[in-house]
Amino acid sequence: MASEPIRVSVSDGVAVLTLDNPPLNLVTLGLTRELGATLGRLAGDADVRALVVTGAGTRAFCAGSDIHEFGAVADDVVGKKLGAETAAFAALAAFPRPTIAALNGLAFGGGLELAVCCDLIIAAADVRVGLPEVKLGVFPGSGGTIRVPRRIGEARAKELMFTGEPISAETAQAWGLVNRVVPTGQALTAARTLAVSLAALPGRALTLMKRAVAIGLEHPEAEAERRTLALSAEVFRTDDSREGARAFLAKEPARFRHT
Repeated sequence: MASEPIRVSVSDGVAVLTLDNPPLNLVTLGLTRELGATLGRLAGDADVRALVVTGAGTRAFCAGSDIHEFGAVADDVVGKKLGAETAAFAALAAFPRPTIAALNGLAFGGGLELAVCCDLIIAAADVRVGLPEVKLGVFPGSGGTIRVPRRIGEARAKELMFTGEPISAETAQAWGLVNRVVPTGQALTAARTLAVSLAALPGRALTLMKRAVAIGLEHPEAEAERRTLALSAEVFRTDDSREGARAFLAKEPARFRHT
């Protein structure tokens, strides 16, 4: 493993978090610990208004867990591996600002489980994605059985998990698993361009909007409506809401301060 399994760069309000465990950016116990700590730090950084997650190199975004570690954790897989992994992935899913996964290479197993924690997924045209855990006699244990069905529906998620066979980026887009497919080698560039445009928008509105969508997915309709009305009241009190209305009426570009 590289000395730093997670690399981060920040510019234009966008943090790019790179999994750097060549050649396949496998999820190890060390990478999991570093991922959780890094996400916690970035979530508390007000200068980070959007996050891109990608993998180093061109072969893989992330090919899943390091199977070499299985023997050491099998007697207590939750305590030694999956508990921390699920918590780190959940920290990405709960990241308060927009998140984009840039799939520069294959995303298998835990790699796909990590990608679907992001709000949006951009994949290079030659990418394949899959959940092959059944071929090891196990199943996706870090949120994949929850987040993938929510994203693409029960039937397609079961096909992906039951067969363990990968699908192309084109199929993933048709299923709604991937938002955009871009030319080979352009996933990170496309993701960062989109992230920069999101980072320029009112940050508080995006945070509250993301929270409102989560509420709608997790609660009955009446309860979701009640909760999201409270968020609407909050967003209308922001400086950026007032600035947006002022700029619209003045027919000039808004100068958002993300407050």
